[in-house]
Amino acid sequence: MTIITKIITFSIIGGVVTAIAAPVVLPALGAVGLLGAAGTGTAISTLSGAALTSASCAAVTGTIAGTSAVVTAAGGVVGGVAGAACGSKKGE
Repeated sequence: MTIITKIITFSIIGGVVTAIAAPVVLPALGAVGLLGAAGTGTAISTLSGAALTSASCAAVTGTIAGTSAVVTAAGGVVGGVAGAACGSKKGE
């Protein structure tokens, strides 16, 4: 596997994993109080269910769609870096 192939593969995997994990991880961060308050002024940590998920995502970028895009892109970048690190070993 060439270094370019590894970078692309890890980027795709990183993007997919983070896109799937975001709706779980962000509400968990909101529930423990790390994301502050919702647009209404209510502390995100006091919310639950869909309200917690929406407010947590909105706290990151302002919109749920924006958060999904940012989290997926960040996962792709991290995956690409991991792919480059794996592909840069001597002897390959």
